[in-house]
Amino acid sequence: MSITSDARELQGDIARFRHELHREPEIGLDLPRTQEKVLKALEGLPFEITLGESTTSVTAVLRGGAPHASAEKPAVLLRADMDGLPVQERTGVDFTSRIDGAMHACGHDLHTSMLAGAARLLADRRDQLAGDVVLMFQPGEEGFDGASHMIREGVLDAAGRRVDAAYAMHVFSALEPHAQFCTKPGVILSASDGLFVTVLGAGGHGSAPHSAKDPVTAVAEMVTALQVMITRQFNMFDPVVLTVGLLQAGTKRNVIPESARFEATVRTFSDASRERMMTAIPVLLKGIAAAHGLEVDVDYRSEYPLSVTDEDETNTAEKTIQELFGDSRLTRWATPLSGSEDFSRVMAEVPGTFIGLSAVAPGADHTSTPFNHSPYATFDDGVLSDGAALYAELAASRIAALAAAGN
Repeated sequence: MSITSDARELQGDIARFRHELHREPEIGLDLPRTQEKVLKALEGLPFEITLGESTTSVTAVLRGGAPHASAEKPAVLLRADMDGLPVQERTGVDFTSRIDGAMHACGHDLHTSMLAGAARLLADRRDQLAGDVVLMFQPGEEGFDGASHMIREGVLDAAGRRVDAAYAMHVFSALEPHAQFCTKPGVILSASDGLFVTVLGAGGHGSAPHSAKDPVTAVAEMVTALQVMITRQFNMFDPVVLTVGLLQAGTKRNVIPESARFEATVRTFSDASRERMMTAIPVLLKGIAAAHGLEVDVDYRSEYPLSVTDEDETNTAEKTIQELFGDSRLTRWATPLSGSEDFSRVMAEVPGTFIGLSAVAPGADHTSTPFNHSPYATFDDGVLSDGAALYAELAASRIAALAAAGN
């Protein structure tokens, strides 16, 4: 039987596992119940398991049993992130989150269940593998940089040598039609940084702003000035996206507060723009504060770097998708997405690629369905077996090619 038909046989098991994960999402780097579920899914399979020290990660190594001519066996890494988000679910699905204020709103439950399905497919083909497969079940992708923790603890060398290639998939609840795979060589996702700003003034009565130092008006000016700065100082063909997601000030409408603060994400698509933003933002905000006679604390934090895919590994993934599912299932994006990912850390260390998979329901309008991170975002189970098959075939075919080349 083919790997796709074997994956379809597992569809029910993969979907049930996905629902178990979805009902009980966990956030951040500490996912004990999720880790327990993953270990149970791998139980009885011939994997060497290593648990994270600083996180609840799971690294599983499958030793291939086929002969290999090279001194060192090839090794390929497959990654799935496992964490949820602090979102109150509103989807109404029958496996809705039971955890108040937490939801798998970004589809990581699909990633984890697909990789667990791939583990079974690969275990069944162990004797055909002339190399090793490393499964990277990662916590803390949503802003906690879990990939860095796993890299520091040796996931890239878990097979005994540095992996030759690495692959990750990410599902989407919008953007593309049902079950479409999406790729892009080069920059596929933006870099993401955090901006944390506190303006310090002097409180007073709302009727006499001249006798106080109002931080609220200064913050309002800063928020709009940042957007103007982007349009006037940065090339529109090398975009910058700055979003203020938190703005706080005051306790009552007739009281001028002592301070005001806001937080923003800054997304860039080139190292040059990223470095320039790091210097341009503090200059702008300190200038506005000085003009109002206020003080400002600007904390600009570097977070996730650009996600840059390897051209050869992207071509490999595209060829594999076409062979498994046909040309019509593949879309090559012309431009990057403005989301960010800590799989960028892995691709900065080893050749790899990042593949999108649309989990929009069949027949749904992908241009209007709620997008990832929405409390209404839904992901179709129908893509699970295809995702598992692609994970497994990427590892198997890449190992075969590397072994044939003597790597």
